[in-house]
Amino acid sequence: MASMSNDPIREWILSEGKATQITRISPIGGGCINLASRYDTDAGSFFVKTNRSIGPSMFGGEALGLGAMYETKTIRVPQPFKVGSLPTGGSFIIMEFIEFGASRGNQSELGRKLAEMHKAGKSSKGFGFDVDNTIGSTPQINTWSSDWIQFYGEHRLGYQLKLALDQYGDRTIYDKGQRLVKSMGPLFENVAIEPCLLHGDLWSGNICSGKNGEAVILDPACYYGHNEAEFGMSWCAGFGGPFYNSYFEVMPKQPGFEKRRDLYMLYHYVNHYNLFGSGYRSSAMSIIDDYLAMLRA
Repeated sequence: MASMSNDPIREWILSEGKATQITRISPIGGGCINLASRYDTDAGSFFVKTNRSIGPSMFGGEALGLGAMYETKTIRVPQPFKVGSLPTGGSFIIMEFIEFGASRGNQSELGRKLAEMHKAGKSSKGFGFDVDNTIGSTPQINTWSSDWIQFYGEHRLGYQLKLALDQYGDRTIYDKGQRLVKSMGPLFENVAIEPCLLHGDLWSGNICSGKNGEAVILDPACYYGHNEAEFGMSWCAGFGGPFYNSYFEVMPKQPGFEKRRDLYMLYHYVNHYNLFGSGYRSSAMSIIDDYLAMLRA
């Protein structure tokens, strides 16, 4: 075992973590960006993620998001405990270990709890978050704004479109996407948009259930935004009727919801294009083209 001074994870667990001994460390499969381990101790188990190449700001953003969701006392999320730097370079995060159940969870409970989080998690600073974070491994800019349409156009769609231009030289998606950004205002007519705490990256890989069947959400890319933006990854989440019915009982559906659905998916399709390549380009382009036709832009 490394000495305590060279192992800040061990050091935290055996001091602030209230453990006197670590009985087992087991690797856990899962994410493609970080290494994950379960630390079993005489004070319970901890979940630890490490990244050998990225400093603590990425995990710092995750911890702030988990903490904000945890404080709403609504849906279950792992409580974050500690973020720090590794002496050999890279960083770590220590959080509560949640024992997962066998099922994928109850869709209507997930919808209700998510809506309760959106209802409870409010911000007086507007749309954004206290720090920038990441969506996958793409930077997500969270500079505060009082105007949702401006925030979404600039820091969500605009940022991803510029990335596609810089990375692929894709002038077509950039120019058409910017036309959409400039003309999307009518999609928000008669809608009261309040900043709600969003998980930000809600797809099936980030949704689990605890051993008692309760909904658990993980690996957030949190910010305060329009609650409907939470469904932007629904093409990878398998949300069904029971999910939406329970959600809308707590957070009523707003006028024009169906017209905005693809606009919120577009952010994630362009991000997937930027992260994983051209297989996602046609989905993004068809959404942009459909909106330009609808808006006569």
